[in-house]
Amino acid sequence: MLALLAALQLQLQVTASVPDSVPTVTLSEALHRATGLDPDYVAAVGQVDNAVWARRSAFSVFILPAVSLSTTATRNTPAFFNFATLKPEQYSVQAQATLSYDVFTGGQKVAELARSAAALDGAHAGELQARFASALLTESDYYAVLADRELARVAGERVRRAQEQLAVARARVTTGAAVQTDSLQLRLELTQARVGLLQQQSALRVARLELGRRVGAAGPVDAAQLDTAPAPELPLKLADAITQAAAQGPRYRQAAANERAAAAAFRARLGTYLPRATVSWSRIGFDNRFAPARLGVSALTLAVSFPLWDNAQREIALSQARVNHDVARAIREDMDRAVQHDVTAAYDGYATARASAQLAAEALTVARENFRVQQSRYAAGATAILDLLVAQTALDDAEAALVQARYATRLALAGLENILGKRLFPERDQQ
Repeated sequence: MLALLAALQLQLQVTASVPDSVPTVTLSEALHRATGLDPDYVAAVGQVDNAVWARRSAFSVFILPAVSLSTTATRNTPAFFNFATLKPEQYSVQAQATLSYDVFTGGQKVAELARSAAALDGAHAGELQARFASALLTESDYYAVLADRELARVAGERVRRAQEQLAVARARVTTGAAVQTDSLQLRLELTQARVGLLQQQSALRVARLELGRRVGAAGPVDAAQLDTAPAPELPLKLADAITQAAAQGPRYRQAAANERAAAAAFRARLGTYLPRATVSWSRIGFDNRFAPARLGVSALTLAVSFPLWDNAQREIALSQARVNHDVARAIREDMDRAVQHDVTAAYDGYATARASAQLAAEALTVARENFRVQQSRYAAGATAILDLLVAQTALDDAEAALVQARYATRLALAGLENILGKRLFPERDQQ
């Protein structure tokens, strides 16, 4: 037992002697740095860029023709008749410029315009969802560092109290006021407290490394301390939270946008059953050198096509578009039914966590007073060592419960904000 105590004491001294040079970040800095590093958020931002270009393309086909330029140069052996020079030439060059405009596409242009608008709305909702999902993960890692640091402090307090009680027990055993088992019981408690401290310090180091990875640091990063004021009440009622989530929650907005995009894609497939009319103008030049200018021919063409049968490829595409629309509609309807459940669970989860934190604070006050009384009674010889140990364990558990409840409340608030897609207390990000 003495050897184990000596080894633990040496380990604690070595840990305490290491200078704490870990860089510290605030919550706002962590959120800002982590968002740009999250692969899901980077992908969501890329989807927004893609949707923006698709939207521009859907607009441009209404007013701009498609333009193509091409040039071909040929070397003939032996010489071959050149249409520009009207004689055999080894070299012939042909250049062509073509402009084409779809006059009628069976409504596919309009459908693509609607689809691109819905896709852009869905991409913005996806970007917002990815941002809040990244913030939720970042806050979870941030609060884990704070909680483990406070739990390490609680474990240190447990070691200190055990050392004080062991000194008192030894004095009482020496004077004959207590039996030898009192000293042994407190020595065992001190050993357990030191082991718990080592475990908590290890958890703190791991949490700092995880936070460092989240914010893009090469090593561990510490979290700046937040205020410990009681969690405030939510600034909106449950019914208002449900309404806001259904209207602007990123998950629900994205589901509705995906349904609109699928419906527009289905309408575009229906347009393939109608005739298609295209006007094109081309200019072709022939010569024996770049750029050909000797002979130029212009052509204005109106092409009308009416697809009749393509071996069911059109029908397959239409069936796939219909299925995609049905799936998107089913997802949107399911999300509409789920919004009340999701918001209520998160809303009540915050309220419950807030009440639990208040209860934990009151329990800590009671545990401290109970430990003080039992400590005084044991020093006076009016109680047994087991009653003191029970009171001390209850105090340790109450301190740890308060730490966990406090940060569970903050994390519950982050979960509700993730569903709503908005910050309920914007000043928190400035801490």
